[in-house]
Amino acid sequence: MTTLPTVRPLIFGLLAASLASGTALAQEKVLNIYSARHYQTDDTMYDTFTRTTGIKINRVDSDDAGLLNRLKTEGAASPADIVLLVDAARLARAESDGLFKPVTSKVLEERIPAQYRGPASADGTAWFGFSTRARVVVYDKLKVRKDDVDTYEELGDPKNKGKLCTRSGSHPYNISLFATMVEHVGEAKAESWLKGMVDNMARPPKGGDTDQIRAVASGECAIAVTNTYYLARLMKSTKPEDRAVTEKIGVVFPNQSSWGTHMNIAGGAVARHSKNPQAAIQFLEFLSSDFAQNHFANGNNEWPTAKGVAIDNPALKAMSGGQFKAETIPLSVVSRNLTRTQQMLDRVGYK
Repeated sequence: MTTLPTVRPLIFGLLAASLASGTALAQEKVLNIYSARHYQTDDTMYDTFTRTTGIKINRVDSDDAGLLNRLKTEGAASPADIVLLVDAARLARAESDGLFKPVTSKVLEERIPAQYRGPASADGTAWFGFSTRARVVVYDKLKVRKDDVDTYEELGDPKNKGKLCTRSGSHPYNISLFATMVEHVGEAKAESWLKGMVDNMARPPKGGDTDQIRAVASGECAIAVTNTYYLARLMKSTKPEDRAVTEKIGVVFPNQSSWGTHMNIAGGAVARHSKNPQAAIQFLEFLSSDFAQNHFANGNNEWPTAKGVAIDNPALKAMSGGQFKAETIPLSVVSRNLTRTQQMLDRVGYK
């Protein structure tokens, strides 16, 4: 009994300390980001956001499909605040599946052009593109004339029979291009074009974009399609074998005399069940800042989407000649053509 007066203050003291600690943890600002951007160069950008805002970042890394499946499985219990994806088709599909929370932000609306964000609704905009990658043609300079591959349509022309290499037709990078072609030329012409591409294959589709570039340099094929940042990595590499690859190939930004080169995006959205939507919007606005936009350009060889941002990336300048005509069709149209495009691929046997 004599110890009770001593023990009781101790218990109360520990309880008070515990409550204070819990309050501090509850007030700690944290954003949970589900990211398909698996680039180490992005770490600097996240660290800068935390230093300037005091908001810590927890990140879950996976590919687009894995992240979207996880969001669907977790439902309302998902801890995700931000979702970062690297393809317009996946962004559009996630929006249609109700995985994003539409937001209203004057900063984002002023900074990000309409063609690089989701369609506006009464509730706001569901996703925003923060960087772009051009889908270009690379070719063997000794076997192919540039004039024979300066449009996407020519990839399916019989004059290029037996010369083409691509990755899977159903890969998001390709299907986004194909879905926009449906918008440009109509379903019938797009399907005929895809059949022509299948007929022109030098070998069955396989590998990633870098593999296609190397296949052209090795002589396995003479024409291939790639996102520009893969080519820029080889151009900036210090490895002799990578430099040798870039010396053997030419690059063309297709359709400069018509609608312009297809641009895919990496973008972000607020997760549908975010517990910190205001901080999440603050993070998206940060991604549209000059600092983050220049980081995308120099860190991962992507073009910024924000208006008025000048870049100084020698590889991007070298391959494009400093400027090129980019497609301006809203990437949100990709979503309405995805199912039809996949059906075309199945019909023509584009694996």
